[in-house]
Amino acid sequence: MSERAILHLDMDAFYASVEVLDDPTLVGRPVIVGGASEGRGVVSAASYEARRFGVHSAMPAAQAHKLCPDGVFLVPRMARYVEISEQVFTIFRDFTPLVEPLSIDEAFLDVTGCQRLFGPAEGIGRTIKQRIKDEVGITASVGLAPNKFLAKLASDLEKPDGFVVFTHEDARERLAVLPVSRLWGVGKVTGRELNRHGIKTVGDLLRVPRQVLIDRFGDHSARLLELAVGHDERPVIPVHEAKSVGNEITFAKDIADADELRDVLDLLAEKVAWRLRKHGLRGRTITLKARYSDFTTHTRSKTLNEPTQSTTEIRQAARELLEQRLDRRGRALRLIGVTSSGFKEKPAIQGELFTAQEEVRDEELDRVMDRVNEKFGSIMRRGGPPKKPRR
Repeated sequence: MSERAILHLDMDAFYASVEVLDDPTLVGRPVIVGGASEGRGVVSAASYEARRFGVHSAMPAAQAHKLCPDGVFLVPRMARYVEISEQVFTIFRDFTPLVEPLSIDEAFLDVTGCQRLFGPAEGIGRTIKQRIKDEVGITASVGLAPNKFLAKLASDLEKPDGFVVFTHEDARERLAVLPVSRLWGVGKVTGRELNRHGIKTVGDLLRVPRQVLIDRFGDHSARLLELAVGHDERPVIPVHEAKSVGNEITFAKDIADADELRDVLDLLAEKVAWRLRKHGLRGRTITLKARYSDFTTHTRSKTLNEPTQSTTEIRQAARELLEQRLDRRGRALRLIGVTSSGFKEKPAIQGELFTAQEEVRDEELDRVMDRVNEKFGSIMRRGGPPKKPRR
C-alpha cells in the first residue's frame, strides 16, 4: 500500500482577505472584521497587518479598537465569505472527492489515489494553491504530509502564503525542535506541567522513558508520544460521511461577560447554519461545548422536534443551552463551541398547516437574509434590534 498523501489547506486571514479582494484600497491596511458597530461584539478575523498590533479573532472589539485605533473595522458579510469558500472548495473537488472541511476556510484533502491522474502530491498541492490565487484572488497556506496531524502542522509553519512538506523520514527530526505545545492535546495546563519537568520541546518529550511519562501524566501521554514521532492514522472524512458539523473558538483571554459570550455564540451558530445549508444537511441535535479557565469542559445538548439548518433555530437552541442549562454562574470561559448532529433527510411536512407555513417562511427568510447579507453585509439580525452599546 502506498504512503498516504494528505494536504491541509488554510486560507490566510480569510474574512479579511475577502474584504481586501473586494476593496483593493484596503491593501496593506489593518483590516478587522467585526466590531464595526460602536465597538460592540468580537473580532471575527484580522489581517496580518492588524495582527502586528496584537489584534486576533475572538478578541473583544473594544480591546481591538484600543490596540489598533486606525484599523479598518468592517461588518462581517457571511454570505460573501461562503460564496468565496464555495469557489475554493470547488477547486478542491476538481482533484479529489476526499475533502474534509474543518471550517469555512480550511480543509484536509486526501490526494493519495489521484496521483496517477494528476501527478505527484506536491504538484497537486501547488496547482491547487495557484488556482486559488488565480481564480479566486486570495492566498492559502498548504501543508503536505503522510497524515492529518503533520499536514496541519506543516501548513501553519510558514503563514501566510506558505507551502511546507513533511515526510515520514524527516518528520521526527523536524518535530523534535518544535515546542511541545505544538502537539494536539497539549494545552496551557499540560504545557506548563511538562515544562515544569524540563520538557519544553518535542525532542525533550521523546527523551523521557515511556513508562515515566505514563506514570507522571497518565495514559494521554501515550497518544502524545505517537504524535511526537509523526504517527496519525485518522482518515480524511468527506462532509457527507461526517456525523456532525460544528465550529468552536478558543479565546486568547478568558471571557466572563454574558453579552460578549452571546455575541460569539451567535457568530458560531451562524457559521454552523451556513455550513449545513452549503452541504444540504439538517441536524436535529444542537450541542454547546464550554471550557472553563481551569480547563474543565462541559457539554449541553438539545434535541429539536425536526432536523434543521435554520440560523434562527440553531441560534435560539445554542442561546438556551448557554443561558439556561450550562449553569455557568458568571464563571469565565476560555472556549465555546456549537455543533449540529443527528443528520436526517428533510421529512415531508405533514404537521399542522400553520406549523408548515411557519417552517416555509423561516426557510425563505434564511434565503432572503443570505441575499441581503451578501449585498450589504450582516447588518440585519433575526435576534431582535441592535442592543445599545454597553457603557
